[in-house]
Amino acid sequence: MKVVVVIILCVILLGAVIMFAKTQNQSSPEETYLRIHIRANSNDATDQSVKYKVKESIVEYMSPKLNGVADKAQAMAILADNISGMTSVADKVLAQNGYDYKSTVSLRQEEFPARTYGDLTLESGVYDALIIELGSGKGDNWWCVVFPPLCFVGEESDNFQYKSFFFNK
Repeated sequence: MKVVVVIILCVILLGAVIMFAKTQNQSSPEETYLRIHIRANSNDATDQSVKYKVKESIVEYMSPKLNGVADKAQAMAILADNISGMTSVADKVLAQNGYDYKSTVSLRQEEFPARTYGDLTLESGVYDALIIELGSGKGDNWWCVVFPPLCFVGEESDNFQYKSFFFNK
């Protein structure tokens, strides 16, 4: 009888250890995701329009560099190495479109609100992020997730899809 009790206790203890190990290996969303925000100078229609032109140019510039990236640390290192290049790209788009303000590009931790799309929720919290501010950066922003490669298209309606803007498939 004692042997049966000891075996049962060992099984319970082993199960508890396995469950504890699994919870310790799970990363929080803040540790997993690398987000991006491109903030317009203002909410004026022309400032909002150029924000999307900057986004397209940044995506075109960074996609080949980020293609095949396997983890967040690698993505962050590549972005950090390309801050000045992204700044030049953004400033060139702004100048070509007649804007006299410049961009500021940084990789930093920042507070984000919760966002839910279908079955995916990014909880509010402090995330690593690529922040591109155009001029004052006080306008509405465009955002997505650099790593894992995930962006949202059609987010103003219930019909949205996940689409990677930075990684080729």
